[in-house]
Formats: sequence, structure tokens, C-alpha cells
Amino acid sequence: MDYTTSIYNVNITNITSIKSFISNQNRNQRILNDDVFEPFSNESIVVVVQVHKRFEYLRHLINGLSIASNISQTLLIFSHDYFDDEINHIVNSIKFCRVLQIFYPYSIQLHPKEFPGTDPEDCARDVNQDFAKVLKCKSYDSPDSFGHYREAAYAQIKHHWWWKANQVFDHVTITQNYDGYFLFLEEDHYVAPDFLYMIKLMESKALEVCKECNILVLGKHKVPTRNISFINNDVIKSEWVSSKHNMGMAFKRSTWINIKNCSNIFCTYDDYNWDWSIQHISRSCMVNKLQTLSLFSPRVFHIGQCGMHAFKNVECSAESIVTNLIESFHYSLDNFYPSNLKIGYEFNTNFILSKNGGWNDKRDHMLCLNITNQFKN
Repeated sequence: MDYTTSIYNVNITNITSIKSFISNQNRNQRILNDDVFEPFSNESIVVVVQVHKRFEYLRHLINGLSIASNISQTLLIFSHDYFDDEINHIVNSIKFCRVLQIFYPYSIQLHPKEFPGTDPEDCARDVNQDFAKVLKCKSYDSPDSFGHYREAAYAQIKHHWWWKANQVFDHVTITQNYDGYFLFLEEDHYVAPDFLYMIKLMESKALEVCKECNILVLGKHKVPTRNISFINNDVIKSEWVSSKHNMGMAFKRSTWINIKNCSNIFCTYDDYNWDWSIQHISRSCMVNKLQTLSLFSPRVFHIGQCGMHAFKNVECSAESIVTNLIESFHYSLDNFYPSNLKIGYEFNTNFILSKNGGWNDKRDHMLCLNITNQFKN
């Protein structure tokens, strides 16, 4: 990989240089286009995008964002766990709103032969624990609930999500006095033109019918097709369920504080998924469970159908999926920007919470906890 870049007028050719560069970026927090738009305020919406290295999906997301109504009022934060010249170029070319880039400093890319990456002396995922003791590989005494040892690529996703949330709420200067909504997206998401309008409308509806609803959900896990309909303006009141409500979710600082107060449990729960870990703390740690108001007709879509948790026999072409979405948007223009929302039905949440393992290495626990502790006053 050639790390030489001209985007920031620097010459980055090795990991040490990258580490130094991203440290400066995270510290300086340069806001692109800051002098172009109206002052940032609580009326704005912060959109936070977690980025790995699938720049073809990221291009589609940015294109969708660029034509959304009121996008100029947003602060768009990209959180990266992979330093790449092409991705930097894509992000730095954005002119339609304020933009901030932050870089996850504990990535596999920056630690290829040591924790949090894969240390040559780490235990192999499927090695028997008795044999691991003989080998004395690292963390041999800490297999997960299913007898497996850590895999860095999976562990990084939870670490990155946790670091990103801590960063945007507690360390990004421009958001320190901000009390509006943070919308969390990923690089392989796509948005409808009225997604920002819908957040404001959902906020008003929550104040009217569900004051305990502390998470707004704009996404739905369904493969987009040409037959998507936007005629339904129902919102669904429900307990937060990780498998249903982890996409396109927006919440305020008060909700983050409740999540962060359970950081000890989040960081030590044996599940490499950030969303299943939040599900666990919602039920085991919080006085009041997380409650959602979610759209029946989504405004955030998943176009990366062939990612880490891919299903067989699904459409994998982002180009095709986005084309279908845009066609559906065209035929549904009259149904966007509804004047009101109505309460639909509640999901049956009488499910048994299980865990997926992959997160019992004490080094992961410590890194996760340290990420939070460094932001404590």
C-alpha cells in the first residue's frame, strides 16, 4: 500500500508517519467549509459516518447526502479506521456542508503485528484451550463463551464504534455545547432526500406521544428493491432491539450519558457487536430500557449487502441497489415530507437476549475502558 498523499500537502510513507498525522488531525479538528454556511447551532443535525475502506459505497452515500434537503445545515463527521488517499480525496471534495474527519488511532492498519491488530503470538481462533496453555500464546486463559480466541477484524468494529461515540460527544470541540441529534450512519448506507426533515418531524412526534423514546430510528434491514413504497407514515413505538434498530439511529447527549454510564458492562460483555452490547446494557444496567420511535417507511438503507455479515443470494451490486432506490424515490415524491406521523404498532420484544462471543480477551476490555476513561473529567 502506498501511503503517499498530496491531499494535506504532506508526505506519508510509513505507519509511524500516519500515526503522527492522524494524531494531529484528531487534535486540530479542522472543519472544512466552516466559513461558508450559517453558524452551527442546536437546530443543526450532526451526521456521523463510520468508514472502513469501501470507497465505492462511500461515494454513493455522499452523493445521496449531497441532494438531501437542508443538508447545508448539518455537520458531517467521518470517522475512519483506515487511512487511504482516495477516501481522503472523496471526503475533502465535499462542498455542500461542514465536514470533519477523525481517525480511529488503534486500528489494525496502524498495528499490523501487535494488539489491537494480530500479534504473531496471539492464540489462533480455534485452538483448543489446553493446547493454548501448552503453547502459552497470548491470552490463552481468556477464550470467549464458545471456546474461541479473538479475531482482530471483528474486535475492531466494536472498538471503533465506541471510540467514535466517545469522541464526537466528549472530545470534538464544535459539539461540546450542542444538544441536538447525532445521527449514526455507516459507509454502506444510503439516505432518502427527506431524511433530515423526518428527524425533526419524529422529534416533534416523540414529544407528543412518547417522551420516553430516546432513540429515533430511520433505517430498516431490508434489501432495497424497485418496489419500495413510501406511502406509509406510521412510526413504531418499541423497546430498542439491536437487530431491528441499529441502522440510521439518532440520539441526543442525554442518551449517550446513560449509555456511557454503563461502560464497564459494555466493555466487558462477551459480544464483539457494539449493538448487541448496547442491547445488553439496556436490559441489565439502565434504570429505564432504551425506547425507540422508528419509521415504518425507512429513510436510511443498507446498500452493502455483501459485507462482513453477508447473506447468500442477495443483490451485491451497490450500483444496482442505488439505481433501484433512486427509481423508487422518483415514484414516491408525493409521499415524502409528510405533514404528520401516526403511531402504528409495537414490536413484540419478548425475546431472549443471547450473546455472540468474540470479546473475552482482557486486552479488548482494557482498551475499551481506557477509551472512555481518557474522556472523563
